[in-house]
Amino acid sequence: MSDPLLIGYWRSSAAYRVRIAVALKGLEPRHAYVHLRKGEQRGADYRARNPAGLVPMWEDDGLSLAQSLAIIEYLDEKYPGPPLLPERPANRAVAREIALTIACDIHPLGNLRVLDKLTEDFGADAGARAAWIRHWIGIGFAAVEARLAGSAGRHCVGDEAGLADIFLVPQVYNARRWEFDLSPFPRIVAADEAARALPAFVAAAPENQPDAE
Repeated sequence: MSDPLLIGYWRSSAAYRVRIAVALKGLEPRHAYVHLRKGEQRGADYRARNPAGLVPMWEDDGLSLAQSLAIIEYLDEKYPGPPLLPERPANRAVAREIALTIACDIHPLGNLRVLDKLTEDFGADAGARAAWIRHWIGIGFAAVEARLAGSAGRHCVGDEAGLADIFLVPQVYNARRWEFDLSPFPRIVAADEAARALPAFVAAAPENQPDAE
């Protein structure tokens, strides 16, 4: 039986999430890379492996998973220590809410294929694409910032880094890439800073990946 395989791309925020979870769990899977900017995710070989044509992709003893949240929850169940979700059910629900706000309400609208469709169908130039992304980050971050007012300790939900932080940090990375103004979101900035100080988050950072450009 071979070690698990994680297929990703250094600047994919979804792959970034899984790298953080893997590092927090102390796992050492094999890695492979799909270059999104070159369109390798649309190639026949990769689409046969992952019909969604996206990253990340996790392969483990006959199991294939292709959504970051599914991969992360699978890892948390298979390798329960340290846990990625709080003990109390209410706090677990809050952590999932934050993660899903990012995964469902912000991230998909800034996905490369969405941006390319905006250009193809509506002639959106680079400036319009950036404005589109910043718009949706702002709406989503307003909701997350309000939630953190009642949930945050050192991290998003209490004082231990977990699922919510795993989703927040890559989205803040994206926000900075797109020159989004984070000054109205001090709780998000504080949670991001606290998480990125941890070794697992450092190891998972895009600039520290073998395929980084």
